[in-house]
Amino acid sequence: MRHNKKINHLGRKTAHRHAMLANMASSLILEKRIITTTAKAKALRLYVEPMITRSKDDSTTSRRVVFAQLQNKYAVTELFREVSQKVANRPGGYTRIIKLGTTRAGDSADMCMMELVDYNEVYTNGKKAAKATKTTRRGGKKKAEAPAAEAAPAAEAPATEAPAEAKAE
Repeated sequence: MRHNKKINHLGRKTAHRHAMLANMASSLILEKRIITTTAKAKALRLYVEPMITRSKDDSTTSRRVVFAQLQNKYAVTELFREVSQKVANRPGGYTRIIKLGTTRAGDSADMCMMELVDYNEVYTNGKKAAKATKTTRRGGKKKAEAPAAEAAPAAEAPATEAPAEAKAE
């Protein structure tokens, strides 16, 4: 039985697989988008997403742990400077796999494009994504967000009364 065996060995020895995933992760971080096979992309997602989560905490320990996996100082710098700023409020799911529907000529492997989610202008329309409001299971809004919505109309009311007071004086 295959219980708790997530890793796809990709037909490679351990050292070769780790080197390949580190190179692919560096390319993904530096280029923001790579084209690869679907099996490699799924294995890469399990490899790179914990690194991106770790980059949110910019400490010496985090940088050393990520560098031990990537072995590319330019990719580590890009990850901690650029990528971590873009994914700061995202709780996970930093990568997207888009199947291309084509196969590789040599071995007919399914090809896909893997990209960092926040760097695709087609899906984000060039705008910054608005923070989604969290709802409870019953469909209502959380109590912490409700007073903020009530405070907005109250802030508008004094602004309309101020010119009336100026005219009275």
